[in-house]
Order: sequence, then structure tokens, then C-alpha cells
Amino acid sequence: MGSFAFSKSFGVLCLVTLLMVSILHLVSGIGANWGTQSTHNLPPEIVVKMLKDNGFQKVKLFDADYDTLKALGNSGIEVMVGIPNDMLTTLGSLKAAEKWVPKNVSVHLSDNNVNIRYVAVGNEPFLETYNGSYLRTTFPALQNVQTALVKAGHGDQVKVTVPLNADVYESASSLPSGGDFRADIHDFVIQIVKILSDNGCPFTINIYPFISLYTDSNFPVEYAFFDGNATPLNDGGTIYTNMFDANHDTLVWALKKNGFGNLPIIVGEIGWPTDGDRNANLQLAQRFNQGFMAHISEGKGTPMRPGPVDAYLFSLVDEDAKSIQPGNFERHWGIFTYDGRPKYSLNLGTTNSGSLVPASNVKYLERK
Repeated sequence: MGSFAFSKSFGVLCLVTLLMVSILHLVSGIGANWGTQSTHNLPPEIVVKMLKDNGFQKVKLFDADYDTLKALGNSGIEVMVGIPNDMLTTLGSLKAAEKWVPKNVSVHLSDNNVNIRYVAVGNEPFLETYNGSYLRTTFPALQNVQTALVKAGHGDQVKVTVPLNADVYESASSLPSGGDFRADIHDFVIQIVKILSDNGCPFTINIYPFISLYTDSNFPVEYAFFDGNATPLNDGGTIYTNMFDANHDTLVWALKKNGFGNLPIIVGEIGWPTDGDRNANLQLAQRFNQGFMAHISEGKGTPMRPGPVDAYLFSLVDEDAKSIQPGNFERHWGIFTYDGRPKYSLNLGTTNSGSLVPASNVKYLERK
């Protein structure tokens, strides 16, 4: 009886362990974009505590600010460090890249215990509105940063990537299966994709259903959300009920057509603004972000890419110093206000309360 009891207990233990592993595989963790184009930035230590209190496991930065990175030390939060577009030309020099990596990556890994996992080389450098300004500088910078990371001994831990906007691909048939990279930038994108593939690095894409709604008055509103109320799109028997899945899989098809069907994909930015446009308000932002969280929490992925979705919400806090050239909504993407107060109810599935946790110990200037 004793041996039977032991084997039975062992079997239960194995089952529990398998279930826990399965759950871990289903939930890849949600990340947040932490931008700092604000006239009143919260101290980095307060933001890091807010990230931890809300269960964010990953953070994506737009630069390599020393104090920000130091504050992330010993937090356990996985970090994507950013290189701004205006540095791409400089990093076209290998010597410059070999100086940048020790100063902005190595020191934080070794001295500050920052869990740096990625370096984002540029930010949407192929955006159509840039008129090709960074087409010829992005790849050399990417190549040199990759070489410098390997030389510094970080090649296995830290991977390069280039966050790109979803306008780098399109579909002639308006179906995901017709996806390919835009003809005018095709060779530039493939050059980047190849170096990512050769070094085990992910393709990072920013997907914004809100922008589709903003730029096209005929865009079907329900298709931007995850409620299942949209008219389904039938792609040869594959059914799409929301824009995110369809857009994501257009990229998957584009990669597949060019021989890179297994390249990992990160959703670098996804979110909804709360002001600055008729479709930008608290209700729709809450509806979209909560719908997205529910959609990815199941771990099903998309029709062409089953499995957990690796994503970073855009964004953590409002940034009132951002350019409003793309639209007045640019300063209102945060799920928190500039001072760390939740804007609306949002269950990330990461806190016991199921609610956003506000920033603590925020100091305010005296009212005048």
C-alpha cells in the first residue's frame, strides 16, 4: 500500500507540474512601452515599482537612458533597449557600435543586473512618412550592433530587432494570404529579415487598428475590436473576426513567401488612445485593450501562428511632449495618466485585484 500511495502521490505531483508548465507556456507575459516624452516625467524608480505592482514582465524603451536602465536593475523585468532613428547614421560605423554596446548594454548587465534581452535598432524607420530617410542607414546600424553584441559576449542573451510599422507589408488581394512586403522597400526589409533569421532574432511589428479607423472612414469599426461582432473575413477557409489577427497573419504570409516562415514575431506596440479624435476615448480604449488581453490570454495565437503572443501594450503613461503631427491623439496613448493614475478599468490578469495599480509615493508641486 505504501508504494501504491507513493506512486499515486507522485502521479498527482507530475500532473500538477505539467498543468503549471502548460499555463506558463500559454501566458508569455504582457509588456509595456515606457516612453518619456513628457514635461513631467515620473522618477524611474516609481515607474519601475508601478510596472512590478501591475505584473508587467517586459518593458520596451525608446532609448538607453542610464538612470532608467539602472532603476530596472534587480527588478526581474525583461528589457528592450532602444536606439533612436537619429543615431542610425552614426552606428553605421562599427567602431561607434563597439563603443555604444559596452556603455549602454554591458555595464547594465554586469554592474546593475538589468535583464536586457533585446536592442531595438531604430523605431519604425521605414514609416512611409519618413520618405525613405532611413532606408539605407538601418541595416548597417543593425549589422554593426549585432557584431558588437557578439564581440562583447552578449550574442546569446541579447538579440537585435527593428520595430517596424505594419505599413511595411500589404496584400494585393486584401486577404492575409496575399501578404508580401511592399515592393518599393522589399529588398531593404528582406536584408533585415535575413540578419534577424541568421542570428536567432525576432521580427518586431507595431499593429494599430485605431490608425486604420483614423485614416479610413469606411473601415468597419467592429473589425477593430475582439467582440466577434464583425462580419468574418474568409481567407480560403481560414476565418478572421478581427483586424489584429488578419494584420498579424499578413506579416506571417509575407515572411513565409520569402522563405522565413518560422521567424519569431514580437508585437512591439498595440493599444488605443483616449483623446484627440472622435474614436479616441476612455470607453473604446478600455474595450480594445481589455479585448486584446482576453484574446491573447487564451494562448491560442492567430490562425497562422498558434501559441502565445509576445506583445507590448502602447503605452504605459501619457506623453504630453510628443509631436501631434500624426494626430492630436499622439499624447493620449497611456493606460495611466502622466502621474501614474489608471485611466480606466483594465484587467491584465497579473494582479490579485484584477485592476490596475496606481503609482505610489508620487510627489506633487504646490498648487499656485
